[in-house]
Amino acid sequence: MHEVFENRAEAGRQLADQLSVYEGQLGALVLGLPRGGVPVAFEVATALGLPLDVFTARKLSVPGHQELAMGAVASGDVCVMNDKLVQAFGISGAAVDRLVTAAEIEVRASELHYRGDRPPVDVHGSTVLVVDDGIATGATMRAAVVALKSQGARKVVVASPVAATDSVVPIKRIADDVVVLYLPARFVAVGAWYHDFPQVEDADVRALLERAAERLPEQLRHAAHRHAHTV
Repeated sequence: MHEVFENRAEAGRQLADQLSVYEGQLGALVLGLPRGGVPVAFEVATALGLPLDVFTARKLSVPGHQELAMGAVASGDVCVMNDKLVQAFGISGAAVDRLVTAAEIEVRASELHYRGDRPPVDVHGSTVLVVDDGIATGATMRAAVVALKSQGARKVVVASPVAATDSVVPIKRIADDVVVLYLPARFVAVGAWYHDFPQVEDADVRALLERAAERLPEQLRHAAHRHAHTV
């Protein structure tokens, strides 16, 4: 086993190369799953000249087994559960409800914290590229896809530098497209495939969103200009 990517920024640039069909496309946007997915998504959005925003999802862990995801909650109060896992561990409906409610509150608070006064991007009728730095269990990504579909996204494309093969299968059933650069035979963990994999702080997410917002008007003008010359 060896590292495939130098860091999240380099992985994002490689991912953007595989998503070049969306470059400058009107009605397309990039959403990063915080926190680690945002630096990757920033590079994708920058390279493709598209708007960037966050889309928050929270994993719901099996009580006493923090690494084991029994589901996830995403923006828009969307919840995805692994009912078989819930039943296997004998988790009560009341316990699930408590965890879901707490996660929904956390998701709403996190998005307000990341964006500040900026409103969320409207995904209705849009092509949405949902980006993370890696897909392990896939629970949060599945929740994000379901939430975006429920909010009227026209097309949802899941994009990640690395993913566990078993986790990609159920995502392909609900997403319009899935773009993954590396599918290792033995996944281990997301960070195992990066040489430099520091923790991404909330301040890092806010700074990247602010940088993306500052450059957006000029990029949208260029996209409109390109579109005018191709119709």
